This record gives sequence, structure tokens and C-alpha cells, in this order.
Amino acid sequence: MTTPAALRTQAEALAAPLPALLAQAEQLAASVLPGAHGRRRAGTGDEFWQYRQATSSDGGARIDWRRSGRADVHFVRETEWQAAQAVTLWVDRSQAMGFSGDKSRQPKAARAQVLGLALSVLLLRSGERVGLLPDLPPRSGRAQLDPLALALSEIDSETDYGTPPLSPLPSHSQAVFLSDFLGDPGAVQDAVGRAADRGVKGALVQVLDPAEEEFPYQGRSIFESMAGALRHETLRANDLQSRYRARLAERKDMLAGLARVTGWQVLTHHTDQPAANALMWLWQELDAGRGR
Repeated sequence: MTTPAALRTQAEALAAPLPALLAQAEQLAASVLPGAHGRRRAGTGDEFWQYRQATSSDGGARIDWRRSGRADVHFVRETEWQAAQAVTLWVDRSQAMGFSGDKSRQPKAARAQVLGLALSVLLLRSGERVGLLPDLPPRSGRAQLDPLALALSEIDSETDYGTPPLSPLPSHSQAVFLSDFLGDPGAVQDAVGRAADRGVKGALVQVLDPAEEEFPYQGRSIFESMAGALRHETLRANDLQSRYRARLAERKDMLAGLARVTGWQVLTHHTDQPAANALMWLWQELDAGRGR
């Protein structure tokens, strides 16, 4: 049985990185400078969307007389519908995400964590509901950030490669999966396919270290998975380069094909690239996905 002192020590160790992670996420979110999410269709909201020609069912109070004064017809000023949207994240926390090919670069896990939390900051500021698979349901409000940060900081100490859980997502919501997607491709296809069947639109962000793209290894090399379950030794690593790159290209093609079939979007992001680029892409794709 765990003693209170041991439990407190474990809790403090787990919570230690949270302020830094939140600070990084807040700083990254600030660099995007978003406005409120608009649904790009008429409804209840504060943001101007478009003018349309008035019909007989529009009362005089709805007429924009200033705009109508410049034409021979009457116009109505419409605003965007801004009802809250549920966005569910899955951030791969497997051992493989701890890889970094260079000490000057963040591990893949750190980049995925800060991207996921920064996106959550933006969405929660806009009144959206954000959740995290497998067991943190979408909720709104800044109070959701602490449990998100806590869950994101955990690492799966046993699994080499991660795959999205098959937990049902809210119908007609949105989802974002961040991973290297180097695990079982069938599991990824199954999870995204099930989500699409429920009308869920989303994005896949493949986070890779540049070394995983380039395969710069030569001569005698020992390749070992992060959890130690897989190991391969070779005297001529350079002979593996072309086969490795072909396999990686196949995996990217699989993700691209999956995105085409389901209506999702896909991005490959490298850890030597600015995180703000990937965050901006995600923000724009989620906004565009509302109209698809």
C-alpha cells in the first residue's frame, strides 16, 4: 500500500513540469493571435458575417439602413453562428515519442504536448469545449487546462508505439490526433474511420524528428526502440537507408489516403520547425472544417 508521504512525492514529481508546460503553451498560443471562432453561417453571434438582400419576412428592425441607403434595395446585416464546438485531442504518449536525434531539439513528445495544450488554450478562449482521449471528456472554461496539462505530461512507460483509442467521439464534433504514427497503421485507420462514421472531422499531425526523415546513419549501428522491446544491429546502416525511406513514404501515403477517404486533413511536422507553424495550420484547418 502506498504511504501518504510516497503518494505526495509522486504527485509533486508529476506536477513539477506543469507550470513550464502551461507557460510554453500560453506563449505559443499568443503567437497565433486568434479571433473568436466563427461558424461561417448565419446565426446568433457578435461577429459580422455578410449582408444579404432583405425579404418580406424581415422586419424593419433587421434592416441595415446605412448599407441600404447606398442601393435601391434593402439589406440585412447577418452575424456568424458561434455555438460551442467539441474538440477532442489524442496526443501520443508512448515511449517512441521520447525520441530526439539531437540534444538541441525537443523530443517528439514535448512538441506534441505543447502543440496540443496551446491549441486547447486557443479553443477554450473561444468558448469551445476541449477533451483528451481516452478519458477526459470535452469541457469548456479555463479550469479545463489543468487536467489537460496533467494528462498530457504523463508518459506510457510500457508501450513502444501509440495508437488512438477507439473511444467514441461526440457526433459531428472535431478531433486532432498528434503522433509519429509509426505504430500499427490498422489501428489508426480503424480509429479515424470510426470517428468519420460519426460525422467527426479532424486533423492528423505526424510529428517526426529530422533524423527519422533523413536516416543519417552509416557503418556499424545498433537500433533499439525507446522501450527496449525491439533491437537490430547492422554493420552497414547506410544499406538500410533506401528501404527505410521507402517504408516511411508508404506510411505517409497511408495517412494521406486515410485523410482523403474520411475528409480529414494531414500535416507532417518536424521538431526543428517552428511550433507556431503547426499551430496556425491546426487553427485554420479546424476553422475551415466547420464549413466542410
